[in-house]
Amino acid sequence: MKQSVSGETIFALSSGRLPSGVAVIRLSGPETRFVIETICGKLPAPRVAALRTFVDGDGNPIDRGLVIYFPPPRSFTGEECGEFHLHGGKAVIDAMITCMYSFEGCRMAEAGEFTKRAYANGKFDLTVAEGLADLIAAETEGQRRLALHIASGAQASLYSGWRQELIRARALIEAELDFADEADVPGSVSDQVWTDLSELGQRISKHVADGKRGVLVRDGFRVVIVGEPNAGKSSLLNALAGSDVAIVSDEPGTTRDLIEIKLDLGGLPVLVTDTAGLRDTEGKVERIGINRARERAAAADLVVALVDLSNAAADFPGDVDNAAVLRVGTKFDLNPAYKRDDCDLVISVRDNDGLEALLAILAKRAAEAAGNLSDPLPTRRRHLALLAETSHELEMAVTQNNAPLEVRAEFLRRASFALGRITGHVDVEDILDVVFSQFCIGK
Repeated sequence: MKQSVSGETIFALSSGRLPSGVAVIRLSGPETRFVIETICGKLPAPRVAALRTFVDGDGNPIDRGLVIYFPPPRSFTGEECGEFHLHGGKAVIDAMITCMYSFEGCRMAEAGEFTKRAYANGKFDLTVAEGLADLIAAETEGQRRLALHIASGAQASLYSGWRQELIRARALIEAELDFADEADVPGSVSDQVWTDLSELGQRISKHVADGKRGVLVRDGFRVVIVGEPNAGKSSLLNALAGSDVAIVSDEPGTTRDLIEIKLDLGGLPVLVTDTAGLRDTEGKVERIGINRARERAAAADLVVALVDLSNAAADFPGDVDNAAVLRVGTKFDLNPAYKRDDCDLVISVRDNDGLEALLAILAKRAAEAAGNLSDPLPTRRRHLALLAETSHELEMAVTQNNAPLEVRAEFLRRASFALGRITGHVDVEDILDVVFSQFCIGK
């Protein structure tokens, strides 16, 4: 089992912004028992909340609240841990923090340090730690469900199983290399493993392809609104946002930069971006905005292309480089008799007509793109990069039929190493700070 590299006791406010009804101060490390006994007078029974009066070093009362003691190894970090539950007033917490600073060997925790100690003490792997970070940061139901699934260890189990398959294959191949003359080593071991490894490679490749779904749930389904000037893009964005986030004007070229809002549709984050009107222009600044609009539209999960139904000469933009386009006619209230066969939907922002139907379409498209949230999807680009590396090395091992067996075995070693870096089962000191720095203080 891995061991914590620090002998210090750390503490931090773990319950969020003050003031609050209740605040929780967490501590972990070798001085935990002494700190609790000194501040509370008596150590409570393990994992049982006890009502105590908290006093400072001079015996002056700080507050009256609950204290919980978690002996090792049955604690979050695997070390001695404790929690003080106090009233959430700023002066109360300041007094308690000052008191805890007075203990030798105690200091304020850094961002993510509790979770980092839990990882170092073998309580869970890096994917579970990242799932916890995503759970804390979750803003939608879909993000919460996926993060909880990962934090529960589904991703860790999947990758661990794949790594065991690779290790077993390596062991069989290396046995053939090292002990080919031994009677108990079957001949032609390669014939037994390459078919299995090819199938494993297909599973990993599919998982990598599903990574787009995981990133979508974590970062958002990207919708970009495009259209000619005065097609109603900014008015639509304001209507979806429920506030005036974009300037609305009859003057062409008013919107010159990208304006983005975030919606929660069906439990999934949906990012809607307003863009500059697409037209030929001599204006340098407006042209930059138009170029950005085209770039954002090309990378979008869905483009909502608008056409002004009050202007018979208007048309949909024809230079959108994206196959996923929803064609929407706007300003239907100004010309309700005008019909266009190429519209998927017609709306009127002024009359609030068609907006619910548009939101329903966006929610459906996002849900279809996200797919089944019970799958252990890769949600981080770190995962995807290492999975792609694993898939590449595995493909090289399987397809290089004419290469020496030693070379193919090396490809397998590199594949298992890349996979192990995702969970932290190999030397990953270079990425630990990056992973745990994303946590809040107190976690």
